[in-house]
Amino acid sequence: MTSAQKFLTIIVHAPALMAHDARPIAVVHAMERALPGLFLGWTTSEKEELIELPLRDEWVAANLTNEGFPFLCNDDDDHLVTIAGLENPNGLAAGSPPHFEVHADMPLDAVGIAAAADVLEGVAEGARAVWGHATPSGYGGIVAQQFRHPGDEPRIPPHGLPSLNLPWNSSTPEIPHFLGWLNYWSAAAARAIGFPDPARDAELLPRSRRTATGGWVVRLTDAPLDLDNPAHLDALKRAYERFPEIGGRSIP
Repeated sequence: MTSAQKFLTIIVHAPALMAHDARPIAVVHAMERALPGLFLGWTTSEKEELIELPLRDEWVAANLTNEGFPFLCNDDDDHLVTIAGLENPNGLAAGSPPHFEVHADMPLDAVGIAAAADVLEGVAEGARAVWGHATPSGYGGIVAQQFRHPGDEPRIPPHGLPSLNLPWNSSTPEIPHFLGWLNYWSAAAARAIGFPDPARDAELLPRSRRTATGGWVVRLTDAPLDLDNPAHLDALKRAYERFPEIGGRSIP
């Protein structure tokens, strides 16, 4: 993938891995099913040299730790897809234990956009995630500026978006820390923020779908989120107004 190419970032947050956990393999298989022709059969050396993995599943199982699973990718620099799992030492809420995160990237092209909801759902359900998102590259920098740190001077975040409380100060692990373009909310997360409500979610429900485990994939805008597009920015602000619990802005 060239530096000029845009990509879609998928991140899901799940309970920590246990010994002999089957979720890493489930996540990898789910991503391959969601993207036609994808095979994540390579990793890289410390010198970033590509290494083929003829027995990929066995290699992943042998290299699992309680913290995560190793970096995997396809062998296509023009359409690079990557995935890895890691332990986040911070809990999803105040006083909660470290948690498992899956990070994946794929091109933000027509194929990636069409498959994005399936990829997010597959990765999230495979990881048994609490919540997650899929959002165009660069959005994380905007979200980082929304979080309020102790001692910060009063300020308005970029694009007039709301300020968010720090993730480790969240009152409950089921509440998402912020909104993305595509949002995965487990059944528990959806209950915690009061979704769906037919009366209040008429805008979101046509772009939402239920998952096999009772969770939801919720798309804020039809096209990938672009905060320079006034309609997209308004949709994101309306979603924050609809769910004040997200980002710890109110007690559910």
